[in-house]
Amino acid sequence: MPYALFCNDAQISKTYPSEADVWTLAQKSGLVVDIAPDEDGAGPRRILDNDYEIKPCPAEPGEDPVRNKADAERESRHELEFNS
Repeated sequence: MPYALFCNDAQISKTYPSEADVWTLAQKSGLVVDIAPDEDGAGPRRILDNDYEIKPCPAEPGEDPVRNKADAERESRHELEFNS
C-alpha cells in the first residue's frame, strides 16, 4: 500500500511507494524537526512538525506512486544542479 503526507486528516502530498519515501519528502520540505532526548534517555529523535502525519492510503485512479518517487528524485537532482 502506498503512503502519503496528511495534515488534519487531509492528504497533502502525492502517494509514494513507502513510508520512508514520504519521510524524505517531508524532510526536504522542512516538516521534520528534531526533539531533545526525553527523561528515559531516548533521543534525540525526529518527528513531523505540527499536525502532519504519514499514513498508508490508496493511490488516486491513474496515479503511480513509483513514478511520483522518480519525479521527486529527478526534481531534487535538478534543484541541486541549480544551487551548485
